[in-house]
Amino acid sequence: MVLVSEHRLGADAGPLTGVRVLDLASLYAGPLIATTLGDFGADVIKVEHPRGDDARRWGLSRDDVPLWWKVVSRNKRLVCLDLHDEEDRDVVRALSAEADVVIENFRPGRLESWGLGYDALSEANPGLVMVRVTGFGQTGPLSREPGFGTLAEAFSGFAFVTGQASGPPTLPSFGLADGVAAMAGTYATMMALYWRDARGGNRGQVIDLSLFEPLFNILGPQVIEYEQTGVVQQRHGNRSPRTAPRNTYRTSDGNWVALSAGTQQIANRVFAAIGRPELKDDPRFDSTSARLEHADDVDALVAEWIASQPLAVVLETFRREQAPIAPVLSAAQIIENEHFVERGSIVGITDEDLGRVTMQNVVPRLSVTPGNIRHAGRTEIGADQELVEAALEGEAWLPRAVSDDGDVR
Repeated sequence: MVLVSEHRLGADAGPLTGVRVLDLASLYAGPLIATTLGDFGADVIKVEHPRGDDARRWGLSRDDVPLWWKVVSRNKRLVCLDLHDEEDRDVVRALSAEADVVIENFRPGRLESWGLGYDALSEANPGLVMVRVTGFGQTGPLSREPGFGTLAEAFSGFAFVTGQASGPPTLPSFGLADGVAAMAGTYATMMALYWRDARGGNRGQVIDLSLFEPLFNILGPQVIEYEQTGVVQQRHGNRSPRTAPRNTYRTSDGNWVALSAGTQQIANRVFAAIGRPELKDDPRFDSTSARLEHADDVDALVAEWIASQPLAVVLETFRREQAPIAPVLSAAQIIENEHFVERGSIVGITDEDLGRVTMQNVVPRLSVTPGNIRHAGRTEIGADQELVEAALEGEAWLPRAVSDDGDVR
């Protein structure tokens, strides 16, 4: 068995040391932005309702310890506040006055009704960047509608093109829209901070981040193709409307592999791997358009050979011919996969509740200022509640930086 690599705790704080983030959001997209910023050294204070973030109740638990929470709330300090209460809102105001970034995902207008909108918070802190995450954005006829990842996956056009050709639109079994939006929100936050601090902007701004638009933006050329040709992309299962062969294939020992012949050169390598190099000269398969026209034929040839071989032989043969292929891995296989382990894509870290937990490592990888998991998410609601009193006394945040002579900057 390959063991998950141990994570090095107590590493350098990271490139965002001194950046202060107030996480008012719940569940996934907004909190994941804060998680990523925290992974790279930002000081993140996570505000939860007294009942706890709903993310605590999603997914599996062990010994009443929510497991997903360990990942999404890593590197955060936790406080418990009820924003319906004016005294608790005062704490948010105090924290926001010293924050660089506030992340929220309430319906448009909710923060304003509490006196916590951007205009109010930025009056005391003109440099504040506020990330506002909603299903449909801050503007438009649907802006006040409740929005979740599932709705965004449908509304964006993703579900329409996903699934078998004869089947219904298909939704992912994980938070795809939330995850994509979180990545977009992270780089948007960094652009706002860069403009404020490095480009002389000297003030903050609002980031209007919907869940549907980042996913819509990565769906390829569907809109321009329809506008110019009238063609609406349909569902193709695991196939592609733009190249063939492209599919998942079952091996003789019950495993699965995936491949995509995106160019003629790669297709020729696939033909060589399955022992049919002469197919590169077959007029049915000698161009992308020809292979698409005869997708059933080329797919059947690839599937037949792969079905006759065990996984190890399939992978070795394709790699020998430099034909791109990958096994379809489950979580159980990933945790023992040599590539995941050697790269440190998954790490084991010490945890105060469970002793040791395994999770995805920080991405992306920076050569000089890499991120770091300082601790997993803490289970106790309000684990850092002393920050509430400190906020009212103006001492909630850690010092931004300390110079060589010991002065706080």
